Amino acid sequence: MSTASAPGSATATIALIGNPNTGKSTLFSALAGVHQKTGNYPGVTVEKKLGHTHHAGRKLDLIDLPGTYSLAPRSPDEMVSVDVLTGSLSDVGTPDAVLCIVDASNLERNLYLVSQVLEMGLPTVVALNMIDVARSRGLTVDPEKLSRHLGVPVVVVQANKKIGLDDLKVALSSVLIEPPPRRLSPFPPAFIEEVDRLDAEIVKTGRPKLPRYMVERLLLDTSGYLESRLMTLCKLGMGGPISEARARLMAAGLPVPAVEAMARYGWVSRVLDGVVARPETRRITPSDRLDGLLTHRLWGTLVFAGLMLLMFQAMFRWSEAPIGWIDAGVNSVKDAIGQHLMEGPFKSLVINGVIGGVGSVLVFLPQILFLFFFIAILEDCGYMARAAYLMDRLMVRMGLSGKSFIPLLSSFACAIPGVMATRVIENRRDRLTTILIAPLMSCSARLPVYTLLIAAFIPNILFAGGWIGLRAVTMFAMYMIGIVVAALVAWLLKRTLLKGATPPFVMELPAYKFPSIRIVLHRMLSQGFGFIRRAGTIILAVSVVVWAASYFPHDREAVEGPYVREKAAIESRLANTSSLDKARTAEGAERLQAIDNRIAGEYQRRSYLGRAGKFIEPAVKPLGWDWRIGCAAIASFPAREVVVATLGVLFDVGSQSEETGFESRLQAALGSATWPDSGRPVFNIPVALSLMVFFALCAQCAATLAVIKRETNSWRWPAFTFAYMTILAYLSALLTYQVGMLFAA
Repeated sequence: MSTASAPGSATATIALIGNPNTGKSTLFSALAGVHQKTGNYPGVTVEKKLGHTHHAGRKLDLIDLPGTYSLAPRSPDEMVSVDVLTGSLSDVGTPDAVLCIVDASNLERNLYLVSQVLEMGLPTVVALNMIDVARSRGLTVDPEKLSRHLGVPVVVVQANKKIGLDDLKVALSSVLIEPPPRRLSPFPPAFIEEVDRLDAEIVKTGRPKLPRYMVERLLLDTSGYLESRLMTLCKLGMGGPISEARARLMAAGLPVPAVEAMARYGWVSRVLDGVVARPETRRITPSDRLDGLLTHRLWGTLVFAGLMLLMFQAMFRWSEAPIGWIDAGVNSVKDAIGQHLMEGPFKSLVINGVIGGVGSVLVFLPQILFLFFFIAILEDCGYMARAAYLMDRLMVRMGLSGKSFIPLLSSFACAIPGVMATRVIENRRDRLTTILIAPLMSCSARLPVYTLLIAAFIPNILFAGGWIGLRAVTMFAMYMIGIVVAALVAWLLKRTLLKGATPPFVMELPAYKFPSIRIVLHRMLSQGFGFIRRAGTIILAVSVVVWAASYFPHDREAVEGPYVREKAAIESRLANTSSLDKARTAEGAERLQAIDNRIAGEYQRRSYLGRAGKFIEPAVKPLGWDWRIGCAAIASFPAREVVVATLGVLFDVGSQSEETGFESRLQAALGSATWPDSGRPVFNIPVALSLMVFFALCAQCAATLAVIKRETNSWRWPAFTFAYMTILAYLSALLTYQVGMLFAA
């Protein structure tokens, strides 16, 4: 077993642990400040948060462990906490001390975890947080008496206000130089004897000796989570010493696993004797009254709907100006750099591949930042837990629990943060199911496609006295398709591939509080730049690949040759036209632009991407698509953001970054496009609906697939996501077109 730092070292490692909603992460941020970073523990998809602070010349390295109610692991998060505290992770080692954060208003539940930490025998400090909440409920806590009963320092803190941090650092520094506390064991003697006997049996196998706590867990764990891992390590079978030990405990009136709850809560009761004073009658707090409203089936749902509407409306409205600034900035950079580069493949790579790829990522950053801003506020003030509780009734019908709600909600802005948000789901099957359906939510990248096609082909018919329009109904239907299909896919997965009972939804409702602006901004910025780091690099690489496929082979003579004389004639007339003849000058400029657009379209048609579109035309023709639509669909698989610009080039409209009026010109071009063999229009309402349904259900985002790989630690699940969504999108688009044509005919 390794240690995090040598005795007397100027650096010590402190592990922070606590129940969810005890302010652990807030305290970590308060201690570490800007000196923190995130990553993943080796071999698992659990986030590792590291930071450091200083006190009395000593550097304190902080590890923020995942929030957990127990060290009886049933999920990867809880297993990581056990591995860190027992020194099983080589990159971390055994921490020099443990900081347990407890909620002063609910010590009975919090001290259950503390009892397990004290069994490790590590130097420990208890941070008594949320003392103000306890007082508001009429509770009085004696921290000095609690410290004497626990045998470790207890420090009163208010993490959100940075109160008590200096005292906490003093306590941590003191336990590092004092002898470690006596190892706690709340269990009765009969159980301790069985653990000693099992430990001896493990030693006989010749395998490495397990930490004492892990031997206890081997005896207590009946869920199966640890059994296979530990039994393989110890070469012990279920029918051997473990079953015999459990039988003896049952005969002694100490059944496994109930003996643990009996022993620990009995210990908690003794520790709290004389520590907590309660009022004779429970005080009804403003928080209780607010919960009555926010968790009510009707009023709570209406409040939730109003908040979500406000959040998305503000997110889209507030992001309009920043998106315009970013777009203008990217185009300015293109112009500035383009002036210094010669025409050719290198200039095209830099301008359209690299800068265009970066711009396609940055343009979505304002929406991502505003989404995380609102979510951070709702989480920090305590509302998100109420929303998840409210939505649990709906999620259960899909085979999931309320914990899947927040990730799916986040996916409406971008599936990447939605997939990352599934880390709060302990049940592996539920977490995987949520990850697999999150990309079905209509993210903001699909919106340009919906807007373009609806405006071009859906009649502006109004109903209900002009209050409801067919275009708005169509847009709503595109969002609902993703939601309904996601529910059906989740229901199917939970009955086949990821079969398992819906776990009971147990969620603590944290106390309401005013959100900390510092914490909200920190979460918003860290998550936003995390999005750029994770998604941006992938989209940039993909943009370069798409650029190469759409640029080569670049046969300039074959493409531009037929237009040389025509362009020269127009340019000559323009040179001889008086500057006062604005009408003729404008007409000539338009004709030159039209020729350039045709040239760009011809390059695209002759490119490898264009050839691929023609190759798959027989496969997409049953959907009502021609090769140009198929080509745009291929280009959009890495990142669906590029589809509108690709359509613009393929239909000879030009680049989206050129002069204004791009959308209207593209809509007109799509409406006038015809099939070469019959002359009939390429686009009609069934074709437009087919294309929108395809984009609503298809997995056209390489960044999302890469994040799914990162979160599942396997390429199998992103491959499955891509396959099932692509097949589903194709079949749904086929059905939409074929049925639509029956009515169109």
